[in-house]
Amino acid sequence: MNFLDALAPEGNDRVLALAIDPERIPAHIAIIMDGNGRWAKGRGLPRFAGHRAGVTRVRSVVEDCSHIGVKALTLYAFSAENWKRPRAEVDMLWRLLRIYLRREIEDLQRNNIRLQSSGRVEALPAGAYEVLREAERATAHCTGMRLNLAINYSARNELVDAVNTLIDEARIEGRLSSLVVDEAMIEKNLSTAGLPDPDLLIRTSGEMRISNFLLWQIAYAELYVTNTYWPDFDRAELLKAILEFQRRDRRFGGLTAAPAAPSLSQEHEIDEIAASLTASSK
Repeated sequence: MNFLDALAPEGNDRVLALAIDPERIPAHIAIIMDGNGRWAKGRGLPRFAGHRAGVTRVRSVVEDCSHIGVKALTLYAFSAENWKRPRAEVDMLWRLLRIYLRREIEDLQRNNIRLQSSGRVEALPAGAYEVLREAERATAHCTGMRLNLAINYSARNELVDAVNTLIDEARIEGRLSSLVVDEAMIEKNLSTAGLPDPDLLIRTSGEMRISNFLLWQIAYAELYVTNTYWPDFDRAELLKAILEFQRRDRRFGGLTAAPAAPSLSQEHEIDEIAASLTASSK
């Protein structure tokens, strides 16, 4: 874990980092970055100050995830529903995105991080869209962690778009009448194609909902909700989330250990149930 060298010998971050099993780092972490506005309100600041602090936090979390060994990080940057916010706030968010991407391209390249995006990004304002594509092109050669920004993203839209793509392809190829859609076909057409499904979904600010985020991909993700607002989600908070992930027993619908043999009383109950079912079927 390369980032250990940068931690204070007696600091809390180092204690947390040493407790982490480097062999069980989540391959893909997804984060709903929530609480910027409430962070600002609690300090008597305007909402834009919270968003600005949130953008600053992105840099440290991205670098820490990369150094820890996370293979993919998806950040929920702007949902399709966020257009409902006041126009001034939305415009400010696009301005912050442009500033962040321009400022971070060199850092992403230095850390071998490849940037990509999910969502209907073509609907972004021209300036934000151009800078996003520029950053994606500039990091396309990077082979380290994949940083996936979910922008103008809706999981329901993503699924609709995937199915419509399959229908259009089948229509063009003349096989629409025989089209049968399966899971693999849908996954291939999701915006996260090529990434592992998230192992860990983090939501900051304490809200207990998914908010239309990666509904298909998080089918078996471990959910971690913290009351910490996103601007305060520092390295220690990230390490706590990973430690909690490593404490979980991930069964994926199965069992991690052989079930205990039934007791005599349980066997008797099973026999009685079987007998009653047999009698009722006659």
